[in-house]
Amino acid sequence: MALDYTTLDLLRQNHPAWRLLRAQHAPLVASFLHRVFIAPNMRTLSQSKLVEALEDELFALRRQFGDNTFPGSAQNYLNDWAENDKGWLRKFYPMGEDEPHYDLTPATEKALAWLETLSERAFVGTESRLLTLFELLRQMSTGSQTDPELRIAELNRRREEIDSEIARIHAGNISLLDDTALKDRFQQFLQLARELLTDFREVEHNFHSLDRQVRERIALWEGSKGTLLEEIMGQRDAIADSDQGRSFRAFWDFLMSQSRQEELAGLLEEVLNLPPVVEMRPEPRLKRVHHDWLEAGEHTQRTVARLSEQLRKFLDDKAWLENRRIMEILHDIDIKALALRETMPAGNFMPLADASAAIELPLERPLYRPPFKPVIEGIALDEGDAEIDTAALYAQVIVDRAELSSNIRNALQELNQISLGELISRNPLRQGLAELVTYLQIAGQWPRTAVDEESKEQIEWESENGLTLQAKLPRIIFVRNE
Repeated sequence: MALDYTTLDLLRQNHPAWRLLRAQHAPLVASFLHRVFIAPNMRTLSQSKLVEALEDELFALRRQFGDNTFPGSAQNYLNDWAENDKGWLRKFYPMGEDEPHYDLTPATEKALAWLETLSERAFVGTESRLLTLFELLRQMSTGSQTDPELRIAELNRRREEIDSEIARIHAGNISLLDDTALKDRFQQFLQLARELLTDFREVEHNFHSLDRQVRERIALWEGSKGTLLEEIMGQRDAIADSDQGRSFRAFWDFLMSQSRQEELAGLLEEVLNLPPVVEMRPEPRLKRVHHDWLEAGEHTQRTVARLSEQLRKFLDDKAWLENRRIMEILHDIDIKALALRETMPAGNFMPLADASAAIELPLERPLYRPPFKPVIEGIALDEGDAEIDTAALYAQVIVDRAELSSNIRNALQELNQISLGELISRNPLRQGLAELVTYLQIAGQWPRTAVDEESKEQIEWESENGLTLQAKLPRIIFVRNE
């Protein structure tokens, strides 16, 4: 974007972030929204909780600076901040609730992030950012290289570096990062973690905008369903297939991996216990920053789900209206037929096809046959002595539902979440498809489950004949109920 006078003047007049920075009560707005949304990483808050928190904030400020400092009520301030001309908060009603909720807009979060950069930092690291830039350039150069020889040469060079480092370690020469390097890299990690949460809110805002446009188009649409669905799905595919959408989908797939979550949790625990990092006094919430990423990603996924639900409701409403119209037409036909019943039209009013008589000769009919009467003899039955295998009568498949539920609970005592494929790899299927169907029934009734339609899992088991059977289904994840 070119920072010429006209562009900057338009931004000053129209951009919500700029309006926030030059507002009369900008310190109140920025400090309060940062405290209740950014610091605890809250995505949405109900109106009652937000009003209560703002009342406490205003009470403390009035005691410090006087009663006339902020004369308005907390509710009036929130309504003012959520108006379209300001756009600092998004006010909406969640599905199934009658109380409004509030959420930060991406413009407000950008303004708060810029204000955080104005404070002086006790330590400004540059080495980690330079190394990050070199690594990014190396990845782009290697990832776009089509010559196999060059890619193999690069891999050999990296292998030689790893081999030489292993040799130095075996020789007792272990190079460690000093305290300055650790602080530099940890500060870079903090900055990227905050920026990632900010990017989540912007992606969610884009899907909210599309959802709002879909609702408006549905409310005003008078054409065919197919045309509207084609336009809406085109807009959704445009967002999903954009660079931002593909990057978010790749990040979500990476973060949904259980092994990646466990690795990230272990690395965070190890790094936060390093003495140089402890001296920086990081926030305790950093230990669960990956859970904050998951929660922010789930909000974005729910927005996409609401968009799909709006399309489903539109189709259901259209089908109901069409059926109702058909019934009205049939009812009108009945009324007109009853009105014309007594006044038959004159002349030939309805042509008929040529009629033909159906002739059936009597001799073509089959003759009567008396029914067969079985002869039953009164003979005493003797017990037979033939050897018959009765095992088939008792070979009934009974799946122990309680045992399968116990397998899920035992796995969730060790892990925060586990997919159905990983659970079956721990506890192989002994009764085949019946046991797999029982797992699916339990998943539908489990308190917290998630279904990833984009990822597929392949589950295998052996039949009684020794054959290996396979089933391919979406990834079903059991989540621990905290």
